[in-house]
Amino acid sequence: MTQEPFLSEAGARDEQEAIGVASFILSLRAKGIRDTALLRAMELVPRDVFAPRRFRDLSRTDIALPLPCGQTMTAPGTVAAMLLALGVAPGQRVLEIGTGTGYVSALMAHLGAEVTSVERFNTLADGAVQHLKIVEAGRVRVEVGDGLAARVRDRFDRILLNGARPEIPAALTALLGPGGRLVGALAQEDGPRLIRIDRLQDGEFSETLGAPLRISRLVTGIAATL
Repeated sequence: MTQEPFLSEAGARDEQEAIGVASFILSLRAKGIRDTALLRAMELVPRDVFAPRRFRDLSRTDIALPLPCGQTMTAPGTVAAMLLALGVAPGQRVLEIGTGTGYVSALMAHLGAEVTSVERFNTLADGAVQHLKIVEAGRVRVEVGDGLAARVRDRFDRILLNGARPEIPAALTALLGPGGRLVGALAQEDGPRLIRIDRLQDGEFSETLGAPLRISRLVTGIAATL
Protein backbone atom coordinates (compact mmCIF):
# COMPACT_ATOMS: atom_id res chain seq x y z
CA MET A 1 0.00 0.00 0.00
CA THR A 2 1.56 3.26 -1.07
CA GLN A 3 1.56 6.16 1.35
CA GLU A 4 0.43 9.57 0.19
CA PRO A 5 3.28 12.11 0.39
CA PHE A 6 2.83 14.45 3.33
CA LEU A 7 3.14 18.16 2.60
CA SER A 8 3.81 20.28 5.68
CA GLU A 9 2.07 23.59 6.24
CA ALA A 10 5.30 25.41 5.39
CA GLY A 11 5.74 23.30 2.28
CA ALA A 12 2.18 24.04 1.22
CA ARG A 13 2.83 27.77 1.65
CA ASP A 14 6.03 27.53 -0.39
CA GLU A 15 4.22 25.66 -3.15
CA GLN A 16 1.41 28.21 -3.18
CA GLU A 17 3.95 31.03 -3.31
CA ALA A 18 5.76 29.39 -6.23
CA ILE A 19 2.46 29.04 -8.10
CA GLY A 20 1.65 32.69 -7.40
CA VAL A 21 5.04 33.87 -8.67
CA ALA A 22 4.75 31.75 -11.82
CA SER A 23 1.27 33.13 -12.53
CA PHE A 24 2.56 36.65 -11.94
CA ILE A 25 5.37 36.24 -14.48
CA LEU A 26 3.05 34.60 -16.99
CA SER A 27 0.66 37.56 -16.70
CA LEU A 28 3.53 39.93 -17.53
CA ARG A 29 4.56 37.82 -20.52
CA ALA A 30 0.95 37.93 -21.70
CA LYS A 31 1.24 41.73 -21.72
CA GLY A 32 4.19 41.51 -24.12
CA ILE A 33 7.05 41.71 -21.60
CA ARG A 34 9.71 39.38 -23.02
CA ASP A 35 12.96 40.80 -21.63
CA THR A 36 14.56 37.93 -19.71
CA ALA A 37 16.55 40.06 -17.27
CA LEU A 38 13.53 42.20 -16.41
CA LEU A 39 11.27 39.20 -15.90
CA ARG A 40 13.91 37.58 -13.71
CA ALA A 41 14.16 40.72 -11.59
CA MET A 42 10.38 40.84 -11.17
CA GLU A 43 10.40 37.18 -10.24
CA LEU A 44 13.11 37.53 -7.59
CA VAL A 45 12.28 40.91 -6.03
CA PRO A 46 9.30 40.16 -3.74
CA ARG A 47 6.63 42.81 -4.27
CA ASP A 48 4.88 41.66 -1.09
CA VAL A 49 7.77 43.06 0.98
CA PHE A 50 7.00 46.53 -0.43
CA ALA A 51 3.21 46.35 -0.49
CA PRO A 52 1.14 47.71 2.44
CA ARG A 53 0.52 44.89 4.88
CA ARG A 54 -3.24 44.80 4.43
CA PHE A 55 -2.84 44.37 0.66
CA ARG A 56 0.00 41.84 0.60
CA ASP A 57 -2.30 39.09 -0.64
CA LEU A 58 -2.73 41.22 -3.78
CA SER A 59 0.98 41.93 -4.28
CA ARG A 60 1.38 39.41 -7.12
CA THR A 61 -1.62 40.70 -9.05
CA ASP A 62 -1.38 43.34 -11.75
CA ILE A 63 -3.16 46.12 -9.91
CA ALA A 64 -2.12 49.39 -8.28
CA LEU A 65 -2.26 49.51 -4.48
CA PRO A 66 -3.04 52.47 -2.19
CA LEU A 67 -0.16 53.84 -0.11
CA PRO A 68 0.10 56.29 2.79
CA CYS A 69 0.25 60.02 1.98
CA GLY A 70 -2.45 59.58 -0.67
CA GLN A 71 -0.02 57.92 -3.05
CA THR A 72 -0.26 54.74 -5.14
CA MET A 73 1.97 51.73 -5.72
CA THR A 74 1.98 51.42 -9.50
CA ALA A 75 0.69 48.18 -11.04
CA PRO A 76 3.46 45.73 -12.05
CA GLY A 77 2.43 45.75 -15.71
CA THR A 78 2.94 49.51 -15.88
CA VAL A 79 6.25 49.23 -14.01
CA ALA A 80 7.44 46.57 -16.45
CA ALA A 81 6.45 48.64 -19.50
CA MET A 82 8.36 51.66 -18.17
CA LEU A 83 11.47 49.67 -17.24
CA LEU A 84 11.43 47.94 -20.61
CA ALA A 85 11.40 51.35 -22.31
CA LEU A 86 14.11 52.63 -19.95
CA GLY A 87 16.50 49.84 -20.88
CA VAL A 88 18.50 49.67 -17.65
CA ALA A 89 21.92 48.02 -17.98
CA PRO A 90 24.52 47.02 -15.36
CA GLY A 91 26.71 49.88 -14.18
CA GLN A 92 24.40 52.67 -15.30
CA ARG A 93 23.64 55.61 -13.02
CA VAL A 94 19.87 56.02 -12.70
CA LEU A 95 17.89 58.89 -11.22
CA GLU A 96 14.42 57.87 -10.07
CA ILE A 97 11.78 60.51 -9.30
CA GLY A 98 9.16 59.21 -6.88
CA THR A 99 10.55 56.41 -4.69
CA GLY A 100 7.21 55.29 -3.29
CA THR A 101 7.76 51.96 -1.53
CA GLY A 102 11.17 51.40 -3.11
CA TYR A 103 9.96 48.47 -5.25
CA VAL A 104 11.00 49.96 -8.59
CA SER A 105 14.32 51.06 -7.07
CA ALA A 106 14.97 47.46 -6.01
CA LEU A 107 14.15 46.16 -9.48
CA MET A 108 16.62 48.57 -11.09
CA ALA A 109 19.28 47.68 -8.52
CA HIS A 110 18.71 44.00 -9.33
CA LEU A 111 19.31 44.88 -12.98
CA GLY A 112 22.71 46.21 -11.97
CA ALA A 113 22.08 49.97 -11.83
CA GLU A 114 23.35 52.47 -9.26
CA VAL A 115 20.11 54.20 -8.25
CA THR A 116 19.56 57.63 -6.73
CA SER A 117 15.87 57.82 -5.81
CA VAL A 118 14.13 61.02 -4.70
CA GLU A 119 10.89 61.02 -2.69
CA ARG A 120 8.93 64.11 -1.59
CA PHE A 121 7.29 62.36 1.41
CA ASN A 122 9.43 61.60 4.47
CA THR A 123 7.03 58.84 5.48
CA LEU A 124 7.41 56.97 2.20
CA ALA A 125 11.16 57.54 2.02
CA ASP A 126 11.66 56.07 5.51
CA GLY A 127 9.54 53.05 4.62
CA ALA A 128 11.38 52.54 1.34
CA VAL A 129 14.75 52.50 3.11
CA GLN A 130 13.51 49.73 5.40
CA HIS A 131 12.09 47.71 2.52
CA LEU A 132 15.35 48.02 0.57
CA LYS A 133 17.31 46.77 3.57
CA ILE A 134 15.10 43.69 3.78
CA VAL A 135 15.79 42.73 0.16
CA GLU A 136 19.44 43.82 0.45
CA ALA A 137 19.25 46.32 -2.41
CA GLY A 138 22.55 48.00 -1.62
CA ARG A 139 22.84 49.96 -4.87
CA VAL A 140 20.05 52.41 -3.96
CA ARG A 141 20.38 55.80 -2.23
CA VAL A 142 17.09 57.38 -1.16
CA GLU A 143 16.84 61.16 -0.81
CA VAL A 144 13.98 63.31 0.48
CA GLY A 145 13.44 66.27 -1.81
CA ASP A 146 11.86 67.66 -4.95
CA GLY A 147 12.95 65.27 -7.65
CA LEU A 148 11.77 67.64 -10.38
CA ALA A 149 14.08 70.44 -9.23
CA ALA A 150 17.39 71.21 -10.91
CA ARG A 151 20.47 69.32 -9.71
CA VAL A 152 23.93 70.85 -9.98
CA ARG A 153 26.76 68.93 -11.69
CA ASP A 154 24.92 65.58 -11.71
CA ARG A 155 24.80 63.36 -14.80
CA PHE A 156 22.79 60.19 -15.26
CA ASP A 157 22.56 57.47 -17.88
CA ARG A 158 18.87 56.91 -17.21
CA ILE A 159 16.08 58.91 -15.53
CA LEU A 160 12.74 57.39 -14.52
CA LEU A 161 9.69 59.48 -13.61
CA ASN A 162 7.26 57.38 -11.59
CA GLY A 163 4.24 59.46 -12.50
CA ALA A 164 2.59 61.65 -15.12
CA ARG A 165 3.49 65.26 -15.85
CA PRO A 166 1.95 67.80 -18.25
CA GLU A 167 5.48 68.45 -19.49
CA ILE A 168 8.96 67.06 -18.88
CA PRO A 169 11.14 69.65 -17.10
CA ALA A 170 14.20 70.76 -19.04
CA ALA A 171 16.07 70.62 -15.72
CA LEU A 172 15.78 66.83 -15.90
CA THR A 173 16.67 66.25 -19.53
CA ALA A 174 19.73 68.46 -18.95
CA LEU A 175 21.01 65.75 -16.58
CA LEU A 176 21.29 63.23 -19.42
CA GLY A 177 24.61 62.71 -21.11
CA PRO A 178 24.87 61.68 -24.79
CA GLY A 179 23.19 58.30 -25.17
CA GLY A 180 21.13 58.91 -22.02
CA ARG A 181 17.40 58.26 -21.75
CA LEU A 182 14.44 59.52 -19.72
CA VAL A 183 11.19 57.58 -19.39
CA GLY A 184 8.02 58.83 -17.75
CA ALA A 185 4.38 59.52 -18.47
CA LEU A 186 3.04 62.56 -20.30
CA ALA A 187 -0.42 63.74 -19.26
CA GLN A 188 -2.78 63.93 -22.26
CA GLU A 189 -6.48 64.76 -22.62
CA ASP A 190 -7.29 61.06 -22.92
CA GLY A 191 -4.96 60.05 -20.05
CA PRO A 192 -1.24 59.55 -19.45
CA ARG A 193 0.97 58.02 -22.16
CA LEU A 194 4.47 56.69 -21.89
CA ILE A 195 7.14 59.09 -23.11
CA ARG A 196 10.75 58.27 -23.91
CA ILE A 197 13.31 61.02 -24.44
CA ASP A 198 16.74 60.06 -25.77
CA ARG A 199 19.73 62.37 -25.83
CA LEU A 200 21.59 61.71 -29.05
CA GLN A 201 25.35 61.73 -29.44
CA ASP A 202 25.22 65.24 -30.94
CA GLY A 203 23.39 66.52 -27.83
CA GLU A 204 19.99 66.85 -29.50
CA PHE A 205 16.88 65.16 -28.07
CA SER A 206 14.54 62.64 -29.64
CA GLU A 207 11.04 62.14 -28.16
CA THR A 208 8.84 59.07 -28.60
CA LEU A 209 5.27 58.92 -27.33
CA GLY A 210 4.15 55.39 -26.47
CA ALA A 211 1.17 53.46 -25.17
CA PRO A 212 -1.35 54.67 -22.57
CA LEU A 213 -0.33 54.11 -18.95
CA ARG A 214 -2.38 53.84 -15.78
CA ILE A 215 -0.23 55.91 -13.44
CA SER A 216 -0.70 58.68 -10.88
CA ARG A 217 0.26 62.31 -11.29
CA LEU A 218 3.77 63.33 -10.24
CA VAL A 219 3.75 66.42 -8.01
CA THR A 220 6.48 69.01 -7.54
CA GLY A 221 7.85 70.22 -4.19
CA ILE A 222 8.58 68.60 -0.85
CA ALA A 223 5.66 67.54 1.33
CA ALA A 224 5.33 69.94 4.27
CA THR A 225 4.15 67.49 6.94
CA LEU A 226 4.26 63.84 5.78
